Amino acid sequence: MPRVKGGSASDKKRKRLFSITKGYWGRKKNVYRRAREAFLHSLSRAYTDRKKKKRDFRRLWITRINAASRAQGLSYSVLMNGLKKAGININRKMLSELAINDMAAFTQLADQARNALGK
Repeated sequence: MPRVKGGSASDKKRKRLFSITKGYWGRKKNVYRRAREAFLHSLSRAYTDRKKKKRDFRRLWITRINAASRAQGLSYSVLMNGLKKAGININRKMLSELAINDMAAFTQLADQARNALGK
């Protein structure tokens, strides 16, 4: 039986990996073993960062809401408590957008929250 070397398949695999790791620093872009390690590490980082992205955006929205609510004389926690007691269900993303783009609507929400708390 003739010997099968499989060189073209190996070359294709190596070439595909190097095209993925193009732009990496140092040997991680052109040494197969280091490139494979870096690629696998980047896959796990990508997975965790997709989860972290959601946390980061929530933090950003809360920071924006807090800044706008302090301009209205309320802290973030007091505003959210007032909105909950007033029965206003609005998510943080939309509240953040109102704080940036429509301050009049945000002021009305803050007033409703203040009234619900009796302040």
